[in-house]
Amino acid sequence: MEFENEIIQIEGKIIELRNFAEDKGIDLSNEIERLNKEKDEKLKEIYGNLSSWNKVFIARHPKRMYTLDYIERITTDFIEFHGDRLFADDHAIIGGFCKIKGEKIMIIGHQKGRTTDEKLYRNFGMANPEGYRKALRLFKMAERFNIPILTFIDTPGAYPGIEAEEHGQGEAIARNLMETSGIKVPTVSVVIGEGGSGGALGLGVTNRIFMLENSIYSVISPEGCAAILYKDASKAPETAENLKISANHLLKLGVIDGIIKEPLGGVHRNYEETAENVQETILKAFEELKKMTKEEILADRYAKFRNIGYFMGKSFVR
Repeated sequence: MEFENEIIQIEGKIIELRNFAEDKGIDLSNEIERLNKEKDEKLKEIYGNLSSWNKVFIARHPKRMYTLDYIERITTDFIEFHGDRLFADDHAIIGGFCKIKGEKIMIIGHQKGRTTDEKLYRNFGMANPEGYRKALRLFKMAERFNIPILTFIDTPGAYPGIEAEEHGQGEAIARNLMETSGIKVPTVSVVIGEGGSGGALGLGVTNRIFMLENSIYSVISPEGCAAILYKDASKAPETAENLKISANHLLKLGVIDGIIKEPLGGVHRNYEETAENVQETILKAFEELKKMTKEEILADRYAKFRNIGYFMGKSFVR
């Protein structure tokens, strides 16, 4: 990322010094420590003043943790389920039963790929209708066994191809919005990267919504918005600010319920710390929700979404 150029240069110097010290048998630990401190200070300076457009790049970082990375680090006994029992198995959405600190959870999330083959296999994290139907099947399975549901949101949006539309993309997402709003078990979602359009909402009608510090959540991508409003892709940084896509903006607007802190320099710099922060947040949320009756869970979710949105500084709901 362009705004990290100075950090990359410092990291390059650190690597050079370590290699030189090892080859020549010279103690350069003081100089290396000085550069590490300089790097941390620069990270604090840069990441303490990020624009919304900067956060778009961090949210899309190819080394950012994906759903399977979290499953590997915070769950045990994960059993993946496949298929929507109607048409096919969509690899862009994965899900199954697992345990988190001994608690039984149904986990469902978008999954992107890193290599070219993985990206194609996962369709770049963009689900087809069968993906959302699979997710809904797992929502209802969890409800049947009275097991809480956790979703990880990370998609540019639902797949916009002709075949997806032919198979009922809009209907599949709309049905998820309707059906998941009435699920009678505690539900929590975390935006771990990109939360794009209806593709994100298909997994996002939950009692609690959290965002990682440098993730984004929006009705449309900044590039798409710039193309529609201005017919000019160079306006994307401006539209990113106007769309209020960052976690800080969305918390103030009441769209999300909390922000999960990322390690200094972003998720891609420390997987373990990120996993711990996410685990702590979701377990705390489930502990709170488990105290509610089924009727209270439904009322809580209803109230959450009815109270999103303000006009002239006042909530739409009296």
